[in-house]
Amino acid sequence: MSTPASGDPEKVVSKLPPALRQELKVRTAQLSLDIKDAVTAGIADWCRLASTQSLSPIDTSGAESFATWLPPGQWAEFRTVCNDRGLPLVQGLSQSVRLWLDTTPPPSVRRPAVVRRIVVCNQKGGVGKTAITAGLGEALAEGQNELFPVRISRQHAQFLQDAQLTEGRDAMAIEDLPGLGQRVLLVDFDPQSHLTKQLGLSPIPIGEDSLTLHMAGEAKGPIQDLVVPVDAPLFDRRLHLLPACTDAFLLDVRLSSVRAREGALERALAPLESEYDVIIIDCPPSLGLSMDAAVFYGRRREGEQPGASGALIVVQAEDSSADAYDMLTAQITDLRDDLTLTVDYLGIAVNLYDGRRGYIATSSLQEWMDIKDPRVVGVISDLKEQKEAVRLKQPLLAYAPKSDQAVALRALARELS
Repeated sequence: MSTPASGDPEKVVSKLPPALRQELKVRTAQLSLDIKDAVTAGIADWCRLASTQSLSPIDTSGAESFATWLPPGQWAEFRTVCNDRGLPLVQGLSQSVRLWLDTTPPPSVRRPAVVRRIVVCNQKGGVGKTAITAGLGEALAEGQNELFPVRISRQHAQFLQDAQLTEGRDAMAIEDLPGLGQRVLLVDFDPQSHLTKQLGLSPIPIGEDSLTLHMAGEAKGPIQDLVVPVDAPLFDRRLHLLPACTDAFLLDVRLSSVRAREGALERALAPLESEYDVIIIDCPPSLGLSMDAAVFYGRRREGEQPGASGALIVVQAEDSSADAYDMLTAQITDLRDDLTLTVDYLGIAVNLYDGRRGYIATSSLQEWMDIKDPRVVGVISDLKEQKEAVRLKQPLLAYAPKSDQAVALRALARELS
């Protein structure tokens, strides 16, 4: 096959089986490629084959209309090759796409050298730390071989525009992007057990082995035995939970007599770290010793990149969140200074936002946006889907995967990746 002549691309219309078309869409999204470039390469490689007799025929029953752009002249030459080989166009095109998919593997999931540790915190209750913890973990664990709607950030949008992948679409447009495929452990560090219950699981009964006992040096068995999977096909056993136990109400008392108590959470979770890419801690609304242990756990470790681990502060667009924010950052600063730690702020997540509440909400949001260090990395709306998911004890991203909250949580996950 000769090289097509240069000039404007031409639009062609043919057919592809739906499953093959979806696989093509996912693979090109995984590789940040345009579908037309993949089809162009697949057709060129297929036509260059000396023989296609060794290729498996594609079941094209149910094929649907498929349009793309090809270099001028390529489609005409492709039709000629199909005719010479005695194949219908839909079969030739399907084999070309299959050939490109088979020779262009998806990228492997990026695994961090050091497990990332995200401490979701604010000493004020009711700001939705648990919802952010669960949604962030769910967004990180979605499968890489599926596409999900994401409200892309301006930085990501600019990258796509520079790569000519967005074709002038709005810089805050929703894109269908592959899941991140991360192995995630959610740790319910709050004795109220909201995270555990929201995900439809049961808290650990008092008297049985728990995270509290492991932190106090009184473990009854391996901590791995306490971890349970979040049962939703969407996550394919990549998302796990370390449930809460109400004995955590006594954690600060127990820690007061523990040697090197700031490292108690790290010592307890150390046996689990090799199993996960990300560990997310849902902190209680407290500024006590347990919070010190969580912040210590999220410190930057030797050899770890800045911003890989640290504190994600959840707030609301109202005044009391600002007061709590000041107290939390003061505690983190004191811990940094006292123990000579490097604790990174991963950003501020403004949760439960509803601009219809008027001036208080909009002006407060602007004040959060005016903070540049740490900056706002996500704004999550206050909508009914989250409340419905909680009532039904289902993960939000499984219950309402296309909801505005799900779209925003995926954006947050990518901001922190």
